Amino acid sequence: MATASGVPSTSVTKSFCISITIKVFFIVCSRFPVSYPYYIRIMPLFASGYFEKGDFPMTLPLTMRFSVCNGVIFRYREDAAVAKFEMGTLLLSLRFTGHDTPLILTAPAEIGQNAELVLFPWRMELWVEDKLMDEEWPHGDPLLLTAAFAEGTAPSFSKPLPRPVPPAVLGEFRHAEGWKPEGEVYVGDCMPYFDADRYHVLYLKDRHRHHSKWHKGAHQWEHLSTNDLRTFQIHPMAVPIDDPNEGSICTGSHIRRGDTHYLYYTVRTMDGSPAPIRRSVSTDGYHFGKDKDFSFTLSETYTGASARDPKLVLDEAGLYHMFVTSTQRKSGRGCLVHLTSRDLDTWTEETDPIYLAPDAAEPECPDYLALNGYYYLIFSLHGKGHYLYSRKPFTDFITPDDPIIPCKSVPKAAVFQGRILFAGFDGDGKYAGTLTFKEAFQTPSGLLTFGEVAEVQEY
Repeated sequence: MATASGVPSTSVTKSFCISITIKVFFIVCSRFPVSYPYYIRIMPLFASGYFEKGDFPMTLPLTMRFSVCNGVIFRYREDAAVAKFEMGTLLLSLRFTGHDTPLILTAPAEIGQNAELVLFPWRMELWVEDKLMDEEWPHGDPLLLTAAFAEGTAPSFSKPLPRPVPPAVLGEFRHAEGWKPEGEVYVGDCMPYFDADRYHVLYLKDRHRHHSKWHKGAHQWEHLSTNDLRTFQIHPMAVPIDDPNEGSICTGSHIRRGDTHYLYYTVRTMDGSPAPIRRSVSTDGYHFGKDKDFSFTLSETYTGASARDPKLVLDEAGLYHMFVTSTQRKSGRGCLVHLTSRDLDTWTEETDPIYLAPDAAEPECPDYLALNGYYYLIFSLHGKGHYLYSRKPFTDFITPDDPIIPCKSVPKAAVFQGRILFAGFDGDGKYAGTLTFKEAFQTPSGLLTFGEVAEVQEY
């Protein structure tokens, strides 16, 4: 019989035990494991995994703890939540209101290992033996909260405690060419910038090759930096998903004003409504928080749902410029919308886009560089980087005979110690993959040639 909370009750007298578990979260790179952060959790364990109404609220956040065994480990009615183990793979399936298909998490495992599903309103995590193995990002209410138990061994439930603020540096690694995080985590669009004598790379953290969150992507911004291109430091996540309505945090850019760092991006919405342009703010450049008071969308001149990838630039007169990927409605052509601002808060659309594509292809991941009297407008078409150049800022761009930037997918650049360094990802035909770099060399005529970055290939 199920209680009002949807969890089966039991007529036997329950025995309680309280265990204190010190849990270590692992954030790892491909070669250097880093332990962080620590927290103490008080976990109530109930006999047979059952508890009666009033003992424990079935609300989020929630942790489900269970042991791996062969076949169906547990199943709730209407397949609201199913855990099973077959052929060395642990699989969890959860259903949510408003969606016909479940979200699925998988991990390699062994019989007898301890596993946990940590479920937040905006994220769910699968842990095996204290190691994060997979993630998904929910939308809607989990049917588990009202479903009756059907078969198997019911999991025990607990409440996760808040996690502390991480340190500015979580670890480091060398040989950045070809790097990716450990496990089934991949590097997506890269957003390099230069600040405080360091070359920074923000990148889209990808799981499931853009298939997360019912194919919305569920991308979040991770953060790396280096002062010599040989050793890269790993920093805390810059922009996480923390709202179920966020389908994905799209590509964007960094800009600094005084001691304040800003990250501008668009959010892919779950309902397909116009993508709002939003920002996160930091005073140390490593711990960012979302500015809940800042949000706007493009005018009806452009298609709002496809708006993405804002690039910010400060000109010599102190005016801020923003370029945003979209489509011009009247022509049906892809474009880079041009906006300006005096204060980074209030933005005005310029009459014409800074770039209007020859067809419907939208120019993605725009970038802009100024070096030695030349100005470069950079964007990607169908994943391939292109550049234009000009002697004037923001206008009169020339398309070179060979405009391709040979840095795999959607490269962007930053000037580091006088060098133009592009960062992109190598997906081997798929979305997201490993980190890759190219250096651009400026000729006297303003054209660019390209070569390898030797330092990122050193071990």
